[in-house]
Amino acid sequence: MDNLTETTKEESLKSFRSTIRKSENALSSMTEKGANTTVVAKRLKALSIGLAVLEHVWEEKSHTYSPEELAEARILLAGLLTSIEGVYAKSKLGSPQKTLLERRVKSFELALQAMDDSTDKDPS
Repeated sequence: MDNLTETTKEESLKSFRSTIRKSENALSSMTEKGANTTVVAKRLKALSIGLAVLEHVWEEKSHTYSPEELAEARILLAGLLTSIEGVYAKSKLGSPQKTLLERRVKSFELALQAMDDSTDKDPS
């Protein structure tokens, strides 16, 4: 995690923020329509935790998430990563969507790695 370029770090943080904004918009729209928002709300929380973990590692910002919340977020992000990788594999070479998905995959991988690293350092 230490040997990443500033560009990679910034792109990963931007990717998470963009995904969070899109999820917030989806949650708002679903709430207005009266749809069940449980899954989207859980994913949004996991995305927020993923961003917080990266900001903690790279920008030394603190977060207040418990080990249990980190573990749950890790599971959800790993599942989302699998879905994103599937869409990425089907996207057209050189398309803006492929670039966006490539950055999203990288950001999720880095967040999962940071979560694993923080769990390894946890003395409890």
